[in-house]
Amino acid sequence: MKPASMKKVLILVTILAVPGFLYYLLQEKGKNRYKPLPYFGPKVVAGTFHSVRGEKVRDTIYHEVKGLSGFNQKGDPVTLDKYQGRILVFGLFYTRANTHAVELANKAMRAFDVTYARNQSVHFVSLSIDPEEDNPGVLRKYADSLQAVAGKWDLVTGDSTSIFNFINTQLRVDAHRMPGADPASPGKFTYSNLFVLVDPGHHIRGYYEATSQEALSKLDDEIKVLIAEVLRNTEDGR
Repeated sequence: MKPASMKKVLILVTILAVPGFLYYLLQEKGKNRYKPLPYFGPKVVAGTFHSVRGEKVRDTIYHEVKGLSGFNQKGDPVTLDKYQGRILVFGLFYTRANTHAVELANKAMRAFDVTYARNQSVHFVSLSIDPEEDNPGVLRKYADSLQAVAGKWDLVTGDSTSIFNFINTQLRVDAHRMPGADPASPGKFTYSNLFVLVDPGHHIRGYYEATSQEALSKLDDEIKVLIAEVLRNTEDGR
């Protein structure tokens, strides 16, 4: 074959090969190259393994949120089973607060509720730290003022001991009530005004200050990262 003909063949082969090579890079090397979200809470390295793209990886048992039991603004029972396979964002509030911090947190949760209104994989849960006052009837009116639709954004109340135990030991967020001098007084509530991001396996994946715009922007980004992670794991059969 003449040198000129050989040169033409090599050029043609290169032209045909480059698109396929680029496609390979995009699919295999560039696929979901985001930084995975961390896991929060205690964890234990297991003796079992799972496979990731042909490689054996030792399993890690992460803290799993459990024990939510209460009622939403419609009076419907709420447990974690209700949110099976869903991404959750938890927040804290109480209707008698009337504080700037609670107002900002509610506005932020409302904004997320609107942003992800059509995404059925993302749900929002606001837990009352004043469950003795915030019965379902009170929450129904409060939810109307926030435009919080039960099932997508649940305002949850319940047994005081159970709710505080879930917040402190499961979500691992500080929340306490100090009794007032007057028995009729609601007392003083102290709590960390945080949003908590929980994945479909009920693992904690992030904490975000509810009154910080920077933290809220990070939460928005990380909800999207978690959605992508869930889709990727579904495709990989995990």
